[in-house]
Amino acid sequence: MTAEQERVATASGTFSLGGDLPVVRLGYGSMQLTGPGVWGDPEDPDEAVRVLRRAVDLGVNFIDTADSYGPFVAELLIRKALHPYPDGLVIATKAGLTRAGPHDWRPVGRPEYLRQQAELSLRHLGVDRIDLFQLHRIDRAVPLADQVGELKLLQDEGKIRHLGLSEVGVDQLQAASKFADIVSVQNLYNLANRRAEPLLEHCEQHGIGFIPWFPLATGELAKPGGPLAAIAARHDATPSQLALAWLLKRSPVMLPIPGTASVAHVEENTAAAAVELSDAEFAELSEAA
Repeated sequence: MTAEQERVATASGTFSLGGDLPVVRLGYGSMQLTGPGVWGDPEDPDEAVRVLRRAVDLGVNFIDTADSYGPFVAELLIRKALHPYPDGLVIATKAGLTRAGPHDWRPVGRPEYLRQQAELSLRHLGVDRIDLFQLHRIDRAVPLADQVGELKLLQDEGKIRHLGLSEVGVDQLQAASKFADIVSVQNLYNLANRRAEPLLEHCEQHGIGFIPWFPLATGELAKPGGPLAAIAARHDATPSQLALAWLLKRSPVMLPIPGTASVAHVEENTAAAAVELSDAEFAELSEAA
């Protein structure tokens, strides 16, 4: 295998966050590196380290995480596996959801809390500046100006390079953009669930990165004899790889971050970067869903 083939993620192309921070479009999401319910340590910490290192070996240079994954477990694993970080590696983290136990997520957007969590993420990741810091959820009990404004202060202080949002609508994105430049959004979006289509179209128009979480969901499409399975067979690929290939073809601002706790699975997911759908195949899948 050649070095170019080994770094297969690069076949997905690149996108520049904020116009000055290039990332390979097919990234990696770290949520599954934690214990059950995104709580506590993984069952096999050594495999988690191997997964992160293998993703980078395969050409991934965009890793998404959050303070709430564990909490902090994923950030600390990233530091253990990859620090000192290779040149060009972009680590995005988030704050704004607190944890009281497995599967328990509660928005907290008080400025002092967001600042505290940003400072902790700097420490846990072992960096002086966070490449992309995302507001994990807008807290409806706190004025949006206070939440985004505090992150803008951290940016002005040099502790954050770029700002992003998660699970927002177009109106919320536009409102937040009055207080700071927003370079990315992270919303639920996949082949089977495209409710965030208006937001994606807005991002395309304004050069904002769109990070789809839960990107591998395919619904009924992957059933034997279905369109996803049929097209996957023609490409000698898996339905999951086709789901990622569809996302990559859907938009140049799309930045899928499939996650896994298995080296074999990260290799399978990353190989999707080399799957090229024809326009007809893309349309067939789009219409079927």
